[in-house]
Amino acid sequence: MKLKYLAMPLSGLFAAFFCLLLLAVLLFASDEDGGGGGIYYGGANLSAEVLAHRPMVERYAVQYGISEYVNVLLAIMQVESGGTLEDVMQSSESMGLPPNSLSAEQSIAQGCKYFSELLTKANRLGCDLDSVIQAYNYGGGFLDYVASHSGKYSFALAQAFAEEKSGGVRVPYKNEISVTENGGWRYDYGNMFYVRLVSQYLYAAHFDDAAVQAIMNEALKYQGWEYVYGGASPTTSFDCSGLTQWCYGVEGITLPRTAQAQYDATQHIPFEDAQPGDLVFFQGTYNCGDYITHVGIYVGDNRMYHAGNPIGFADLTSAYWQEHLVCAGRAGQ
Repeated sequence: MKLKYLAMPLSGLFAAFFCLLLLAVLLFASDEDGGGGGIYYGGANLSAEVLAHRPMVERYAVQYGISEYVNVLLAIMQVESGGTLEDVMQSSESMGLPPNSLSAEQSIAQGCKYFSELLTKANRLGCDLDSVIQAYNYGGGFLDYVASHSGKYSFALAQAFAEEKSGGVRVPYKNEISVTENGGWRYDYGNMFYVRLVSQYLYAAHFDDAAVQAIMNEALKYQGWEYVYGGASPTTSFDCSGLTQWCYGVEGITLPRTAQAQYDATQHIPFEDAQPGDLVFFQGTYNCGDYITHVGIYVGDNRMYHAGNPIGFADLTSAYWQEHLVCAGRAGQ
């Protein structure tokens, strides 16, 4: 009986020690993450065809433990096929099959699996996410090459790798990126511009302010969702003020329900002084009887994230938004 009572506190001590050990392992693993670097990536300018595949990409990303990279995968799909080919992620060759051998779902499943394998290898070698993206095009051998050259991607490394693999053979390759870089050519091995191509469709939502980061991490979950008038939660989707109210609310910041009410409740500041996380207000976008008719979240670089149709990013330098822009607003904590 005495031994029984003695065993109980000892087992508790062992359990506590195990939990502390597990916590330390998790923290160390987080610090050693060579993939995403803690940055949440949102898709930008993705086509409707690509966004239509988002639910399936999300499903297989969960299966392979890479949910935080859904928008990276969608950006890769945009470059690979624009969402219009059957083999939407062009992943057949990663299985040793001829190009375009897979159905859309098979392509997404294999693309997610392959990307997860590249991430695992990159983490082991200490390579960054851009190296993983380039390796999706070049193959896993590029990660070994990067690891032997400091572990960090650069365009110079991507170009040198392609030069080595192609034996220096160049082929014409003309688009805005290549023409600006070298007049319009690439080496005849993969695509040395791949990271730059994919990056066109990514927005690195990394903010110094933790509250703004949390707001945007929440907001980016709904990118590509349909605009729903009166919508104010994930169960209904969102309208403009429903989205801002929900995302700020997740961070404990209470906003009123309508764009006009949010305008009335915030500190008004000139748009030129707006900081990421501020609200941006517009008038006259539709006839509703209020002065303020639309609201979005300012993300920097003259861009906002808002419930358009679909939910996503918008360029505030466009003539339309400039015509309707009123000011920025700063919400209280």
